Amino acid sequence: MGYPSILRVLCVASCLLGSFSLGFSYAQRPVPHSDINRHFVNPVFDEWVARFERPGREIYDRRYRIIEATAVRPAMVVADIGAGTGLFTRLLSQKVGETGRVYAVDISPVFIDNILRISRIRKQDNVVGIVNDADGVALPPESIDLAFICDTYHHFEYPEAMMASIHRALKPAGSVVVIDFRKIPGVSTPWVMGHVRANKSAVVREIESSGFRLVEDRDFLKTNYFLRFVPA
Repeated sequence: MGYPSILRVLCVASCLLGSFSLGFSYAQRPVPHSDINRHFVNPVFDEWVARFERPGREIYDRRYRIIEATAVRPAMVVADIGAGTGLFTRLLSQKVGETGRVYAVDISPVFIDNILRISRIRKQDNVVGIVNDADGVALPPESIDLAFICDTYHHFEYPEAMMASIHRALKPAGSVVVIDFRKIPGVSTPWVMGHVRANKSAVVREIESSGFRLVEDRDFLKTNYFLRFVPA
């Protein structure tokens, strides 16, 4: 094989590797709604409290039943992922007690600042705030007993990367609770059909493909579902 032939081989190999790299990069960025989190770039906190923490919203009305279903106990370490206005952060903080910890994780610094402000007022010193990126939870490896994801999974812009990050953060005996909207044509509201990326079956497939196993599917919610996963 002459020198020009070697160059041609190297060129072909480089092109093939480049194509593979581009394909891999594309596969890691499944973003159906690239602007789904635009409202949280600079949110007005009180406006979102009025929206999230109101009678008539199912997860607010059933918040105590949801907390009971998580089976959170004193001394546990819990991550409230997509903590928003801190509704469940505060309830989880009460459950884990002084010997436990709750990580309030959100992409919005405004939400985290206000969660911490309210937690200090309420003397809930076991709450730790974390501002994360769209592709990870920014938690130490094997640091949490439970990842709690309520009406947030459909906001994951990079679900595969996010679930991999959560997998790393879980202790070996930890679990993930996912609560999200049922997306059923002819049943769900037009807002849900247009806003929520994937239905329940698709969510289960995605999470299981990220190294988890579904172990619990509870049916006490009407417009939402409640799922628990453990590392496979």
